[in-house]
Amino acid sequence: MRKGQYRFVAGFLFVPVALYVIFVIWPYIQTFGYSLTDWKGQSQTFDFVGLDNYKALLRDDVFLEAIWHNILFLVFIPVITILLALFFAFMLNAGGRGKAGGVQGVAGAAFYKIVYFFPQVLSLAILAVLFNAVYRSDGGGLLNGALIKVGLVDADNPVEWLNEPNLVLWALMVAVVWQGVGFYLVLFSAAMQSIPKDVYEAALIDGASRNQSFFRITLPLLWDTVQTAWVYLGIVAMDMFVLVSSMTQNMGAYGGGPDHHSDVMSTVMMRNFLYYGKSGYACAMGVIMLLLTLVLSVVTLRATRRERIEF
Repeated sequence: MRKGQYRFVAGFLFVPVALYVIFVIWPYIQTFGYSLTDWKGQSQTFDFVGLDNYKALLRDDVFLEAIWHNILFLVFIPVITILLALFFAFMLNAGGRGKAGGVQGVAGAAFYKIVYFFPQVLSLAILAVLFNAVYRSDGGGLLNGALIKVGLVDADNPVEWLNEPNLVLWALMVAVVWQGVGFYLVLFSAAMQSIPKDVYEAALIDGASRNQSFFRITLPLLWDTVQTAWVYLGIVAMDMFVLVSSMTQNMGAYGGGPDHHSDVMSTVMMRNFLYYGKSGYACAMGVIMLLLTLVLSVVTLRATRRERIEF
C-alpha cells in the first residue's frame, strides 16, 4: 500500500476509532478507576482504597450466589435455545421429503418462521409483563389456571412460580428461551438455505436417515453459525438484568427475590450502585462482569473451534 493510501485509510478510520475510544474504551477505564475508590456516586470526592472492593467481593455471599445463578443461566440458556432452534430450523428447511426424492421443508414452513420469530419483536419490558401474567400466583395466571383446569394443582394452593426459590430461575429461563428461539431459528435457517440441496439429495440416495443428515451434514456445515450464537447467548446469560428486575420487582430493590434466589450479577451491581450508594463497590462488580464475559467469549470460541468445512 502506497504512502498516500495509508493517509487516506487513516483519515477515514480516525473519527470512528476516536468515537469508540471516547464512548466505549474510556468508560471502561473510568469504571476500573472508580472501583479502586470508595466513591459514593453522588459525591465528587472519594478516597483511594486499592483492591479493598475486590477483596470485599470475595466475602459477599449475595454476589457470589449471583455468580452461581449466572453460571446456571450460562449452561442452560444457550444449550436449550440452540437445540430447539436447530431442530425447528432443520424441520422447516430439510425436514420433509419430496415425492421424487428431493429435499424440502415441512408444509407451511414460511408461516411457521413468522410465528416462531414473533416473540423476538417484543421488547424485554413487554416480555416481562407477558410472563408475569403467565406466572401469576393465583387461578388467574395462565399457567396456574391451566394446571387447575386439568386437576394437577389445587385451586386453593396454586404454585407461586416467581416466589418459589426452586422454581424462579427456571421460570426466568423459560421466558428467555421462548423469546430467543425464533431469532436463532431464522439465523440457522438462513445458513441452511446456503447449503446446496444436492448434498442432502446425495445423502438420501445413499440411504441416510433424517438424524444422520442432521448430524453428518447440517450441523458440521452450520458450526460457525452455532459458535456465534453460543457467544451471543452466553452474553445474554451473563446479563439478565431487565427480566430479573422486572419480573421479580416486588421482591426487593431491582428484583432478585425471593431472598436473593434470582439475583444475578447485574441486579446486585445496580442495587449497590443506586440503592445503597456503594458506587465504587458496584464498579468493582462491573469490572468482574467484564472480565468474566471476556473469558467466556474466548473460552467458548476456542472450545468450539474446529476445521472449517467448505462446500
